[in-house]
Order: sequence, then C-alpha cells, then structure tokens
Amino acid sequence: MESIVGVVATGIYIPMERMTGEEIANKSQLPVDVVTEKMGIQEKPIPGPEDHTAEMGIKAARQAFEKCDVKPEEIDLIIYIGEEYKEYPLWTASIKMQEELGCDRAWAFDVALRCGTTIMALKVAKALMVAETNIKTVLLAGGYRNGDFVDFENPRTRFMYNLSAGGGAIILKENYERNQLHETSIITDGSFSEDVVVVGGGTKLPMSKEVLESNYYQLDVLDPDGMKSRLEEKSMKNFLNVIREALSRSSFTEEDIDYLAILHMKRSAHQYILDELGLNDEQTIYLEHYGHIGQVDQILSLQLAQEQNKLKDGDVVVLVSAGIGYAWGASVIRWG
Repeated sequence: MESIVGVVATGIYIPMERMTGEEIANKSQLPVDVVTEKMGIQEKPIPGPEDHTAEMGIKAARQAFEKCDVKPEEIDLIIYIGEEYKEYPLWTASIKMQEELGCDRAWAFDVALRCGTTIMALKVAKALMVAETNIKTVLLAGGYRNGDFVDFENPRTRFMYNLSAGGGAIILKENYERNQLHETSIITDGSFSEDVVVVGGGTKLPMSKEVLESNYYQLDVLDPDGMKSRLEEKSMKNFLNVIREALSRSSFTEEDIDYLAILHMKRSAHQYILDELGLNDEQTIYLEHYGHIGQVDQILSLQLAQEQNKLKDGDVVVLVSAGIGYAWGASVIRWG
C-alpha cells in the first residue's frame, strides 16, 4: 500500500513593518498606478531589525507547532526551505532551527531552488518519508528577505520590486489521512541560469570596496532583452505544464481544482493563469498586500485560504511556484 503523507499544520511569520506601493513608486520614479495596479503591490512587509532569514522561519515553525498536536521532539527531519541569503554567508540554517525549536532527535539539511524551494522540498520530503522507515514526521521551514537586494533605481530589476520578507513552515506526517500531499511536477531551464544574479560577493568577483561602491552586491539582470523574450515564450506555458502534470500524476484534471495557491506576480499574469485554468477570483488569493515572499508565497496563500474559509473537505488544492534560474513547480494536496 502506498504511503500517505499529510499536511498537519502550517505556520507564517510576517514582519510588522510595511512599504507601500506609493513609497515604491517614489523610490523608482514610476507612476503610482503602475505599481499598485499593474504590478499589483498595494504594500509589502519589509524586515525589522530582528527579522533575520532563518529566525523568521523559526518563528513560523513555532506557530505551526502551536496549531497542532505534533511536538518538536517528534520531528524526525528538518528541511530548511529559506533563502541562501541569511544570518551568515556560510551556515547550515536547518541545524540552528533544530536547536532553537528543541527538535532533539531530528537530523537536518538545507535545500535551495530559489522561489521554487518549497515545492521542491515537498517532493523531497515525501520521497524520503516513503523510502525511509525512520522518517515519519518532517518540518519544512525557512525565511526570505531578498528584498534587501533590490535597487529601486535599477529599471532592469523592476519585476522584482515586489520582493518582500517573511517566514513559512509546514509540518508533514506519514499516515496522516487529512490534507494528503499527492504528486509534484518540476521543470528547470538552464538557459536562464545567469540572467538574474548578484554579481559581487562570490568567487568570480569577491567582496571588496569596489563591489560595494558599484552596487554589485544588489540583484541585477545581465541580459534583460534576452531574458524577457525567452520568458515570454516559456514562462506561462511552463506554469500551466507543471500544474497539469502534477494534477495528472495525482489522477485529477484542471477541472478538479478548487483552490490555487500561487505566488505573487503582476496582475495580468495572475489573471492569465486563472483564465487558462477556468478559475475565478474566489478560488485563489492575490497577494497584493504581501508582495512576493519567495518560496513562502504558497504556504502563505494556503494559510490565508484556511483563515478565510476558502477550503473545505475534499477540495483539490494546487500549490504553484516559479524561481529565478529558472524553475517552475506545482504540488497537489487533497484537502480535509
């Protein structure tokens, strides 16, 4: 009999501080309506002095534990799903989480696929739980604050003005019959691998006074025209491909979708995906008050849907993401 893996609880941490769409417009010299309507950013959370990357994941994990009967000492494995940009440049954040949360008998590791990390980690976690008899309860947790790398005076990075901050967590359990995690589909395309990078600070251009003075420590797009043309050709198609493949492998079709937990993107792209899948605005949440919290978006959308009573027993939920690199991913959950 195939193992059942279910979502026991989710947790979210959102910083208190906010940047409004009007502030982004002022910083970038864009019209306010372009930011608030076209880009779909009414406001977004930004990190306060204590809102460090892994720490935000720890706070989200604590909320997840508070919402269920699973105790930290029951966790067998921790997978850090936050960003590589965190408290220290060379550091295994999952092991810090293990210590801070009291998951004494767990082991831990970090994974990264940019904003596709949560989807990828769901696939990895389920595979490990099926394959390893001693992994029955898994915590996925991490934070995101890549908005620190955004230069509002660089028009090449305009599509990243929505990058914000927060933390997310998911607790998974084997033989948990509610909220069953079905199949996941992932596409990666290496033709985009060096389009969006932080040029300075790595082995090619080590950190220096020149790197700092030249803003090479911030996100940049090295081939904006080429990236735009390639994305226009592939991005929306790959969003739909991973959704449809994950559904098919889970023995569902797009007509079965009841809720779509989708990352924040410009309003027209969001609407295009809904239209192609035959969904309406009530079957998703547009994260215009949160911006793009990277790989946390899917967890946030899922939790908001629970709080707003958008989910009922038997609903087919699809989590979908895209990450710089480029990666597209979708996971299917049968809710309730």
